[in-house]
Amino acid sequence: MKNVLIICAGGMSSSLLARKSTEFLKEKGEEIQVDATSTNEGQKMIDEGRYDLFLVSPQTKMYYKQLKGAGDRAGKPVVNIPPQAYVPIPMGIEKLANLILEELPE
Repeated sequence: MKNVLIICAGGMSSSLLARKSTEFLKEKGEEIQVDATSTNEGQKMIDEGRYDLFLVSPQTKMYYKQLKGAGDRAGKPVVNIPPQAYVPIPMGIEKLANLILEELPE
């Protein structure tokens, strides 16, 4: 199973997106667990390297460079989520799931 972490300002809106994305991916036959956390915890999680992919929410993109640097040091990809993939409606969930599938290392 692959693990993906959404890094968000507080982790609240991203928790809903993480749950819906996990459900969507499972329906497609993918073994991918999506979780969410705050920016402060996200930095620690990148350093621990327990996730395969880290996604940065649109409202925390100002931290992208710092988080990307941590990801580079840990050998893990860190990717910005485009705003259109960060809405908890079917089209947004599908865009987020596609982003995950595109960016997730083999």
